[in-house]
Amino acid sequence: MVTPPDFTLVATDLDGTLLRSDDTVGPRSRAALVRAEAAGARHLVVTGRPVPNIRGLLAELGHTGVAVCGQGAQLYDAGAGRMLSSVALDRELARTALGKIEAETGPVAAAVDQDGPDGLTLIEPDYRMPHASLPARRVGSRDALWARPVIKVLVRHPELSDDELTAVARGAVGDLATVQMAGPGTVELAPHGVDKGTGFLLAAEVLGRDPATAVAFGDMPNDLPMFRLAGHGVAMAGAHPELRAAADEITLSNDEEGVAVVLERLFG
Repeated sequence: MVTPPDFTLVATDLDGTLLRSDDTVGPRSRAALVRAEAAGARHLVVTGRPVPNIRGLLAELGHTGVAVCGQGAQLYDAGAGRMLSSVALDRELARTALGKIEAETGPVAAAVDQDGPDGLTLIEPDYRMPHASLPARRVGSRDALWARPVIKVLVRHPELSDDELTAVARGAVGDLATVQMAGPGTVELAPHGVDKGTGFLLAAEVLGRDPATAVAFGDMPNDLPMFRLAGHGVAMAGAHPELRAAADEITLSNDEEGVAVVLERLFG
């Protein structure tokens, strides 16, 4: 494990981690991130949200570095306002994967995040967005989800829990896609082999930083691939038990600005 002076990268999830329940970053967290960067560390956002859903937030934060978006499928340069890389999910594979899941669970409600810096989030009639503040366009049928290339599919079941749906989906999908549980009501299918870990590695390479010198913050199982690569993993209070078990420490909740608590200890 690295010691505090060796941390050169601060990797933060957004929902349930850096963002408070009202979708804002608290003043204490902002100040702590400024101090970390003044000490030579780089702040890296690593989120399941696609680029269009975080551009405004990054601008409001004054974040000009790179960001890993779309569950690791997108690498975005916030300062230059351009996509550095993007991996699309084959739409035929996505259709097949959904069919295999429904063969096991019965009907599910689905949504997609389209590829590209201006891609839309499209949702089926029965799909309910887990974050009401995020923009989405409702479509009339599942076929309409595949109008343009997509980076991931979001799936919800009317009865199964997130853990149950994730387990069934992984067994049904196999190597057609990477299945991740990204938050309450958020089970997602990403391109096979793509996750926050692969995006984190690519971003660290672009930034010229060793992943082992990162302190990483998260709250859900989709943060596990990033935790496995970082030098120090910090789970938020109330994080999913699977992530808590893998964490090096537990901090306060996102509403209590738990990210700031750890950064203040590490960077003053």
